[in-house]
Amino acid sequence: MAYVKKCPECGSINLFHNREKGEVICKDCGLVLEDKMVDFSQEWREFDSDSGDKKRRTGAPMTYTQFDQGLGTEVGQSSDLNVLGGKNRSKFFRLRKWQYRISTAIERNLKLALAELKRASSFLKLPKSVEEEAARIYTLAVQRGLVRGRSMESVVAGALYAACRRHEVPRTLDELSEASGIEKKEIGRTYRFVTRELGITILPSNPADYIARFASSLKLSPESQSRAVEILEVAQKSELTSGRGPTGIAAAALYVSALIHGEKRTQREVADVAGVTEVTIRNRYKELLEELDLEKEIKKTKKKKKR
Repeated sequence: MAYVKKCPECGSINLFHNREKGEVICKDCGLVLEDKMVDFSQEWREFDSDSGDKKRRTGAPMTYTQFDQGLGTEVGQSSDLNVLGGKNRSKFFRLRKWQYRISTAIERNLKLALAELKRASSFLKLPKSVEEEAARIYTLAVQRGLVRGRSMESVVAGALYAACRRHEVPRTLDELSEASGIEKKEIGRTYRFVTRELGITILPSNPADYIARFASSLKLSPESQSRAVEILEVAQKSELTSGRGPTGIAAAALYVSALIHGEKRTQREVADVAGVTEVTIRNRYKELLEELDLEKEIKKTKKKKKR
């Protein structure tokens, strides 16, 4: 129950929250605003971490990054069973084997796939929220039978790409391909199939999301980065970005911005960072210069350098 912030009788905000009795009392007029309030805090005290761990009745939160969502239990490891006697130890070893054997095909698939997902996520340096979302998407795909006929790695990569797009964490198909070892065409095909079958709506990529990463790799100044974002905003209003790859237009905007601020980078350097060809950079660069009339700014920078 939310606490009352103001006394309805006298309008005072001088309130006293008596947690022991579960009451809220106005200090000015004595009106009891709330009673029988529920205390959601713990009812025991802890003086060190060990005593706290013993008294807690809950475990770690649920997570899709584990095949049983972190709710399952299993027979102890070999080191735990060594303290038992001979008969008991062999009995529990047999139980461990049977526990693994009677697990369902979905659970066995998830054990392998989620380990691969964690590895690829670590390689791409993705935040935990994206990893959790990707694991949820993959779990749904397995439960719907969408993995049949497809490699586990390609579905994992497709789920990761979908999670990156949903959380606006820019990662290109080339980066996913490098992390998973699957061709980017296959990843794109699987990504489209999974999102369509699961009804996941994903907005088109915003080229501005890639600017910070590309600028950092090219070691460009904050001014160049900000100008590139401004160029993209104008380009979007002029509908120059529609129908074009977000990485290509973002890289071209950075290339133009770097020229304007006198931080010359070759088209090859920009293309390597963005994972596109030099021809793409060149074409987008020409379009930006012609449509947005940016050639004057570049010429001004060149004149200043000559002086």
